[in-house]
Amino acid sequence: MQNFDILRESKVDKTFRVAQIENDFDLNIEKSVEHFKGSFDFPESWQIGLIVGGSGTGKSTIANEIFSNNVIQGFEYTHKSVVDDMPKNMSLKEISKLFYSVGFGSVPSWLKPYHVLSNGEKMRVDIARALAEKDLIVFDEFTSVVDRKVARTTSIAINKAIKKSNKQFVAISCHFDITEWLQPDWVFNTDTMQFSFITGTDPKNGFISENAIIKNGEDLGSITI
Repeated sequence: MQNFDILRESKVDKTFRVAQIENDFDLNIEKSVEHFKGSFDFPESWQIGLIVGGSGTGKSTIANEIFSNNVIQGFEYTHKSVVDDMPKNMSLKEISKLFYSVGFGSVPSWLKPYHVLSNGEKMRVDIARALAEKDLIVFDEFTSVVDRKVARTTSIAINKAIKKSNKQFVAISCHFDITEWLQPDWVFNTDTMQFSFITGTDPKNGFISENAIIKNGEDLGSITI
C-alpha cells in the first residue's frame, strides 16, 4: 500500500483586486490551502489504472506524488512529419503497428507535423510515443479535449494495445464514462479519495451497469477494497 498526505499552501498576494474581492464577499484569506490524503492499494499485478474525479479534486497532484517522473508532460515535436518524431531505433513497420494500435490509422496524417493535427490525433500520437519510449505511461487529461466518440474508440484501442504488451498505463481524467471503455484493473476516485481494485466497473457505484455487460458481452465482476 502506498499512502499520500499532500498539503499545498500558497500565500494570497493582497493586491488591489484581491482586496476588492475580499471586501465584496466579506473574506479575509491569508493563504489558500489544499489537502489531499489517501492511499493506493495496488493489486499484485496490473496493467491499466484510472485516476478519475471532478475538477480541482487533486488528480494531477496525486498522480505526480504517486508516479513522480512518469507523468507525460508533453513531448517535443520538431520534424515536418510525426512519423519522423518517433524513436530513431524503430522501423517503419514497428511505427505503423504502434500508430494503428492506438487508433491513429490515418496514414496521410502520419506525414503531417504535430502542430496541424487535430486534438484527437495529437493525443494518439502522444500515447504512441509514450508507449514507444516508456514502460509506465501516466497520461494526464486523458480524452479531455476530444468528443466522447473519439474518447470511446481511443480508450478501447489503448486497452487492447496495453494488454498485448508488458507495459502499464494510467489515465487521469474527469470523465467517468471511459471506465467502461478503458476497463482498468484499478480506479482511484478523487471525489471520494477511495481506491478500488476493479476491472471494467463504474467507480461511481462500484458495479458495472447491465448495459455495459451486454455491450461488452461479459460480466467483468467487481472487487472493492
